[in-house]
Amino acid sequence: MAKTLFTQNIIACIWDFDKTLIPEYMQSPLFRRYGVDEAVFWNECNNLVSHYQRRGYQLSSEIAYLNHLLTYVLAGRMPKLSNKVLRECGAEIQFYPGLPDFFRTAQSYVAKKEAYRKHDIRLEHYIVSTGLAEMVRGSKIAPFVDGIWGCGFVENPLQPGFLEQGNLEIEAEAELAQIGLVIDNTTKTRALFEINKGTNKDPALDVNANIAPEDRRIPFQNMIYIADGPSDVPSFSVTKKGGGLAYGVYNPARPDEFAQNDRLRSSGRIDHYGPADYRPESSTALWLRLQIHSLCDRIVADRESAVAARVARPPRHLNLTPEEVAAQRAAAAKPGQTAGHQDTFLE
Repeated sequence: MAKTLFTQNIIACIWDFDKTLIPEYMQSPLFRRYGVDEAVFWNECNNLVSHYQRRGYQLSSEIAYLNHLLTYVLAGRMPKLSNKVLRECGAEIQFYPGLPDFFRTAQSYVAKKEAYRKHDIRLEHYIVSTGLAEMVRGSKIAPFVDGIWGCGFVENPLQPGFLEQGNLEIEAEAELAQIGLVIDNTTKTRALFEINKGTNKDPALDVNANIAPEDRRIPFQNMIYIADGPSDVPSFSVTKKGGGLAYGVYNPARPDEFAQNDRLRSSGRIDHYGPADYRPESSTALWLRLQIHSLCDRIVADRESAVAARVARPPRHLNLTPEEVAAQRAAAAKPGQTAGHQDTFLE
């Protein structure tokens, strides 16, 4: 029997990380651990592309900082840096006020009404970041997240000829050696489509597969994308084009970030913006709660409308008008006919 792949009763809050959930860059605890001057590191990263160009090399700016981290490891400035160390440093990340509690609170919004519970509406949180996935996994917010997209590294890379070798135990101490995955501002949109189509939940589905809108796990109109600035414009655009919502946040201590968000709203890039403050009384928490409830109401209306359109009404007695009753009596009184009760049913 044919049926849709998913019931589309899930809402997704999709979050950027740096400057959205936290006031600093997530790598700050890592630099403190190794005594690396953070300002110097980022200044070097910002100049890598131009320096390599003068030497005749082409370098992607998005991959530059990942390469430079590995250079620090190779140069002995970050000895024995591993994914385990990244997770340990992630535990030191400090979040904006109200987090991670807001993630749990937001999920409770979808159970506020009986109608929401009747349709089993759920809310999932996703983080899509150009930062380091292992640091996010080690952070206090990880238990409240349904999926994480971020950059990753490979430890102890396989050596030439590994296909001809048997299974050998790797005794070398783990250390970051290669880039495993890069998430940049454009590939963030791929993550949105993976969430949309459900490929992150069902590996049998390919993100490039042609899946009908009604068969996708989380329609874009069920999404809210929350981020801090212009670098997320591609993701804002994809979300809004699909009917979802885009929300910008700013550091309350930074008037320039406020102005930046105001320009994004004026140009139609985002629907609204507010401070990166997720305490219950903040305007950001109030706006997100309002929109989550609105999405729940629409999901309920859509699903009940679909049921009404697809289920035929059962047969029932028709209530005759006085004129119809009089006509039936007149017909029954004619010679050769017997008066009696007549039922009429709908097919």
